[in-house]
Amino acid sequence: MDATRRDALGLAGMATAAAALAGPGLAKAAPDLGSPTKTLFWTATITPCDKAGKFDAGAFRDILAWQKHNGADGVVVLGTSGEFPSFSVAERKLIAETALKNKNGLNVIIGPGTSNFPETLELARHAEDHGADGLLVIPPFYFNNPPTEGLTRYYSALFDQVRIPINLYHIPGTSEAPISIELLKSLSQYPNLAGIKDSSGNAEGYAAFVQSFPQLNMRTGTNSNLERALDNGMGAILADGNVFTKLCADVFAAYHAKQDYKPALARLRDAQRAVRGLGGPPAAMKYGLSLQLGGAPIYPRAPLVEVADDQKAAIKLAVEKLKDMA
Repeated sequence: MDATRRDALGLAGMATAAAALAGPGLAKAAPDLGSPTKTLFWTATITPCDKAGKFDAGAFRDILAWQKHNGADGVVVLGTSGEFPSFSVAERKLIAETALKNKNGLNVIIGPGTSNFPETLELARHAEDHGADGLLVIPPFYFNNPPTEGLTRYYSALFDQVRIPINLYHIPGTSEAPISIELLKSLSQYPNLAGIKDSSGNAEGYAAFVQSFPQLNMRTGTNSNLERALDNGMGAILADGNVFTKLCADVFAAYHAKQDYKPALARLRDAQRAVRGLGGPPAAMKYGLSLQLGGAPIYPRAPLVEVADDQKAAIKLAVEKLKDMA
């Protein structure tokens, strides 16, 4: 993106903020949520690597096709399940480009977050320039519990320079930098504030997000909060979608058909209980998905390690069992 456009975007963001501060008499733009409907199912996709730890673009194309075939509405690329901190800026650009060149009709949200603003902005602009439908931005991590004022400044600088929909990533158990209602209110003047992903699993906290921001897409990142999300017309970004893709998609298909979605949700949860070991850490999800795809093994990147042989045997049995349930 050239300097002229960056300057223009910065001025546009400043103008938006100024309009919001000018008073309630001015009309407020409707939020850009980055999708035609809020209640969609995104898979928090893994990032496939070969045994040497190198990104496997061919495997990623197969994964995206698998997600589309099994009913996912979209994917989130380079989130926690995608091991985003383990890849360089150059690698993350390649991973994002591969996803965006092979969308297959999927809604693709890219995670550009880093622990510093210049690299986050660079990756966010790259995603915007290559056709991403939106962003999922984790707070800058390492400094625990940064003040709301600091997070507001950080995110405002991003909103001022990037125009595609931006979602904030609430995963305090990992980031140690929670997204708060106060922070969201401080950013509410930006029309491209699309919503959040709440991966905390906290029922009361998620309920407060949904109640406070019904106009945004307050996506749940855990299926424990799926009922509240669906009953309030919100979406979900699920790591479960890597190996339980069709079962997750069936829940949303029932919802969109105006049917009772709870039997489909019960089937999903029954399958997860019956085949424990397929969810959880990216290494297990990668191995389970590679078995479902029938291709070469998919490996994690250090510091994560490949699943042990006894785990592989258990995952193989779980995948065979899952075939009869999906």
